[in-house]
Amino acid sequence: MNGRSSGRPEALWPLFGTLTGLKGVGPKTAQVLEQSGVERPRDLLFTLPQAGVDRRLRQSIREVTLPATLTVSVKVERHRPPPAKGKPHIVTVSDAQTTFQIVFFHAPADWPARALPLGSRRIVSGKVELYDGIGRMAHPDYILPEEEAGQIPAFEPVYPLVGGVTQKTMGKAVRGALALAPALPEWIDPGLAAKEAFPPWREALAQAHAPKESADLLADAPSRKRLAYDEFLAHQLTLALARATARRSRGRETQGDGRLQQRALEALPYRPTNAQLRAVSEIAGDMAAPRRMNRLLQGDVGSGKTLVALLALLIAVEAGGQGALMAPTGILAQQHFEGLRPLAEQAGVVIELFTGRDKGTERAAKLAALAEGRIHIVVGTHALFQRDVEFRDLRLAVVDEQHRFGVAQRMELGAKGAMADVLVMTATPIPRSLALAQYGDMDVSILDEKPPGRKPVTTVLASTERLDEVVARLRNAIAEGRQAYWVCPLVEESEASDLTAAEERFRQLRAVFGDKVGLVHGRLLPAEKDAAMQAFVEGWTSLLVATTVIEVGVNVPNASIMVIERAETFGLAQLHQLRGRVGRGSAQSTCVLLYEPPLGETARRRLTLLRESEDGFRIAEEDLAIRGAGDVIGTAQSGLPRFRIADLERQAGLMQVAQSDARKLLADDPRLEPPRGQAARLLLWLMEQDKAIRLIGVG
Repeated sequence: MNGRSSGRPEALWPLFGTLTGLKGVGPKTAQVLEQSGVERPRDLLFTLPQAGVDRRLRQSIREVTLPATLTVSVKVERHRPPPAKGKPHIVTVSDAQTTFQIVFFHAPADWPARALPLGSRRIVSGKVELYDGIGRMAHPDYILPEEEAGQIPAFEPVYPLVGGVTQKTMGKAVRGALALAPALPEWIDPGLAAKEAFPPWREALAQAHAPKESADLLADAPSRKRLAYDEFLAHQLTLALARATARRSRGRETQGDGRLQQRALEALPYRPTNAQLRAVSEIAGDMAAPRRMNRLLQGDVGSGKTLVALLALLIAVEAGGQGALMAPTGILAQQHFEGLRPLAEQAGVVIELFTGRDKGTERAAKLAALAEGRIHIVVGTHALFQRDVEFRDLRLAVVDEQHRFGVAQRMELGAKGAMADVLVMTATPIPRSLALAQYGDMDVSILDEKPPGRKPVTTVLASTERLDEVVARLRNAIAEGRQAYWVCPLVEESEASDLTAAEERFRQLRAVFGDKVGLVHGRLLPAEKDAAMQAFVEGWTSLLVATTVIEVGVNVPNASIMVIERAETFGLAQLHQLRGRVGRGSAQSTCVLLYEPPLGETARRRLTLLRESEDGFRIAEEDLAIRGAGDVIGTAQSGLPRFRIADLERQAGLMQVAQSDARKLLADDPRLEPPRGQAARLLLWLMEQDKAIRLIGVG
């Protein structure tokens, strides 16, 4: 796509042209750069140097500790051509204090003498190392007559390189791209720009590509910080526009009278937490408003999201409509259904389960009941998206574990009901910066208290050398009628891995406990998986050997022991999720983290934090610090933006400023029309947020 298509403002056309228009970039270089994601001059502008080389002119190589890269003025004293094939050509030179050698390997015979004529003075720059006590510079990066010394930058930027593209080519290409960068009007709030000492956009680019010292390469150098802020601001403007559009998109005013909620609450053995009541009231307020709700319910393991979801669904039913709750897997849908059914029935509401396993007449009967409104609440998997699934009056769609679905599917379910409200639940505590990046278009309710009766889980670390001891303790617990999970890292043996396979561990534990041991892993057919889970839920098996398929949502109150094998191979958030499978009943629960010694520093830090804390949000922040953003959410389905300059982990505060700035800008100027609004439109085009531009003025 060239720079001119798609309605992009003319000022930006040159930045979206081809790379081959730049000096020194031929078709071959362009092709290599394109494969690494640098496709246009704009991408080069946002590929900043990652390091720098000090090339200030020195008096002598004696001024620095070798090895080092340095630039000196020398007199050429002597040439010694290679005495035999494969030997180097050695040139002896003298600087102001000492002599050293310049060495050429495999150089054309006459080249060294032409580059460094005997008796001449030259400026040379390159890496000098000690060799048999003598300084040696092999193949200098620069050899210039003294009068051309100005051509060598005092501090030379070093770019990340790909596939044989040299620093020289990159430097030339970047200079060409910088020459195309227009002066653009300012989109950053003037007060913020002054407070942070942000240079104007074009100046910031020029400074970032011409660092004068190492400090200029740091993320908080004003020029770099400003460019990072531009990325965050464009991203948050896009989310804020999506949010404003969603808020303008007409919803239904769904108001309950509280009678069904009251009945469900009376059937509870405890009083809901203040966090639960607060979340329900925020949701009820959204549902009663004339715009569509787009809210995220974020709660740590065991914070009682399911009750909040039920009360929200009952509001939809009180108003004469229907509600749907959608889970990512059949097992989870079944669990939600089992959990909601007693309370829904207490409230006198018809609740039904609908998954891909419903076939034939049973399926047809459920579809008819949904279409006629005889089913008030339906719990299901993505089978609810299928074309022939119709509701009489869907008012609320609750989506569990959002990042397993994605925005498009969430919209699809919403489309099943004319303007249905959407509530997304996630049990993964997400660090604030990632929540802003991933869910910035949504309003957020947080459950930060645990319901009464949830006992803390005791977490212990044990080396795999104490395996027999762990098994002996399990035997006692099972004899007392308790149940346990044993989580294994991988399903099958592979030569490259020494991780114990679930099947192998299952056989070994079977030898000890007989048929009281069940097995569930990702390779089982859905029906086999369900059968294994069901046997454990109903207590026919006492020990369930599993892979991480049990990470989310499984609820067995009698299970009070969780053994996680090779715990050091798991992420923190995942360990926290797994631990949350126990501690749901009246018995004191334990989580045993089995590790393979010796433990590395990072692994020890992770496991110790887990032993000390049950606060999912604190654990998530730490996980982010250790592993980085993509890993925490799972890069494949993270939905996280790809920033070229900004760093989500280290610049979370900046992201927060961008969010409030973007929301304020749109509140003051929803159509981005005054000068700053017009400048913000340019920013969105520059950052390729074309979707956002289409949202301006919609509605």
